[in-house]
Amino acid sequence: MPHRADLSPANLLVALQSHLWFASCPTAFQLALVEHSRIRQLKQGETLFASGDAHDGLYCVVAGALKVGSVDPRDGSQRLTLYAEPYQWLGEIALIDRQPRSQNAVADMDSTVLMVSRASIEAWLEAHPENWRDLARLACGKLRVMLSNVEDQATLPFEQQIARRLLFAATNFGQSTQTMVRRRVRLPQEYLAKMLGVSRQTVNKALRALERDRLLALHYAEIEITDMAGLVERAGHIDPALRVAALTQPTRPDQR
Repeated sequence: MPHRADLSPANLLVALQSHLWFASCPTAFQLALVEHSRIRQLKQGETLFASGDAHDGLYCVVAGALKVGSVDPRDGSQRLTLYAEPYQWLGEIALIDRQPRSQNAVADMDSTVLMVSRASIEAWLEAHPENWRDLARLACGKLRVMLSNVEDQATLPFEQQIARRLLFAATNFGQSTQTMVRRRVRLPQEYLAKMLGVSRQTVNKALRALERDRLLALHYAEIEITDMAGLVERAGHIDPALRVAALTQPTRPDQR
């Protein structure tokens, strides 16, 4: 990605194209998203948006990471839906249906996001209505992943669920180009537990089993995938695009 000093919207265009959804959009729409955006810096723990907020635009993480989730009203516990890293887009659902935000997005570390303001991009889309379909594709892609996760939790052994979640993280849910597939995933076990609705001990037991099979290595707050092909096999049937992305490994094992 560009050096932090070069984090202007115009300088981010090539990096943004490492996300397959963005790269698949018409060039005019790509340029519009960049031209109608600004950079926003977040400190660790700072909220980008909260459940119930009015929709204010579309975002893309360009550095750092965001925890996206909600609070269980019964006991106040945190539920984690998505761990958003570069170059994941979010906020499109509220932009499409104009309803308030349904979840919270909080910086897990000092982070940088690209913010495309609602007013400016809506005006552009009104003049180019064919590109609403591209936003719908972004939302539908996430819906497919969410439905797959629900089915996984209902039908698959837990170890297989973990394998699939790690592949999602390594490939940006199958949206990474080959240069951005990662073998080192910053996904603490506590976060995996919150995503899957289980205890951290349950997650650790499954990860240790995968480590014994030499599919991965556990580090502090990070998981290294040491055998990507083996992890794909352990995950079982997955979307063909996700399989292709996972098996197209970067040249450096520590590439992030």
